[in-house]
Amino acid sequence: MLDMKLVRTDPERVKENIRKKFQDEKLPLVDEVLALDKQFREAKLRGDELRAQRKAKSKQIGGLMAKGDKEGAEALKAEVNAMGDELTALETSEGELQAKIREIMLVIPNIIDESVPIGRDDSENVEIERFGEPTVPDFEIPYHVDIMERLSGIDLDSARKTSGNGFYYLCGDIARLHSAILSYARDFMIGRGFTYYIPPYMIRGEVVSGVMSFAEMENMMYKIEGEDLYLIGTSEHSMIGKFIDTILPESSLPQTLTSYSPCFRKEVGAHGIEERGVYRIHQFEKQEMIVVCKPEESMKWYDVLWKNTVDLFRSLDIPVRTLECCSGDLADLKVKSLDVEAWSPRQKKYFEVGSCSDLGDAQARRLGIRVKAEDGSKYLAHTLNNTVVAPPRMLIAFLENNLNADGSVRIPEALRPYMGGQEVIK
Repeated sequence: MLDMKLVRTDPERVKENIRKKFQDEKLPLVDEVLALDKQFREAKLRGDELRAQRKAKSKQIGGLMAKGDKEGAEALKAEVNAMGDELTALETSEGELQAKIREIMLVIPNIIDESVPIGRDDSENVEIERFGEPTVPDFEIPYHVDIMERLSGIDLDSARKTSGNGFYYLCGDIARLHSAILSYARDFMIGRGFTYYIPPYMIRGEVVSGVMSFAEMENMMYKIEGEDLYLIGTSEHSMIGKFIDTILPESSLPQTLTSYSPCFRKEVGAHGIEERGVYRIHQFEKQEMIVVCKPEESMKWYDVLWKNTVDLFRSLDIPVRTLECCSGDLADLKVKSLDVEAWSPRQKKYFEVGSCSDLGDAQARRLGIRVKAEDGSKYLAHTLNNTVVAPPRMLIAFLENNLNADGSVRIPEALRPYMGGQEVIK
């Protein structure tokens, strides 16, 4: 959410940013919110004037009563009462105007970084760099579910019976591999100085609206019937929500956190749920990294975060590339975003396995996350998040890139301690 002062002082910059995101239908919102803001400030100014006048007249009433001028005192009381009625109406109006302003401000997109490439959608995202040599073996790579089934590692049919499409049972060595990757990712991030968390898996509505846009919420979040609780789509939601309405000492920054959680997603939209596969599903697990920092350190941490993911995938012999998200592909809260994509030898292309995002002060403004400087001044923190690893997408990349010709799967050395020393899955 933008600072209203920015909209007020530089509305053309806000409109140009909307154009860069190809959301021209939102352009009228800028003028609408400016008109509402003017009404709000006029109502507030009038209210402040009335309060000052009422206070002064109240003192005069006491003086008149002391002099025995009851008639004069009663006349002033009538004026004070009339002021009270007007104040009540103004306060009601202020509240309604504030709610309307916030509703619109939640829809106006955040100002994107100058370095973001301009494009309409993900087809115009820009490749930045490749890490590792993408190779295609001289034997056929089966579909990932076929690999798992041959290793007695997945049961989709039973999951359909219990839960429907978009769910799965993992079993045997594949289930162990899934847990091993998460444990390895946890220790990998702890080794890089991040504090490990297991957060709540449900959050309140005010936290949901603080960490994401309404459109994202509608397409992603499951609501608990009869309660103000939502199942999280990623642990970032809980972890950023942890700081709601807090004032952090500047000396405590940066806060560098890594969190594990199951994730639950509706997956509403064009992509939908896969009938047979585990790339796009309703339930999965994830290791996340979150940073709360000073504004001037925001971009530095952005680079640290995505490099962590690249390093983790390369430590497991998986080639990856980084892809800069263009303006039209950025969610409204994001200042800048980069996807990490893993190589698929079967498809002979890269696919998304993680996303790194700098949200500037947007989440902090919505949730009231402030920092107290040494001089006593306060300012909004910046928040960032990035995927460390998210099985089962990671499993797809892992299995395809470590598959042997005989159908067995090699376990890279870094992961063997988490697999009981096992070197291969047969």
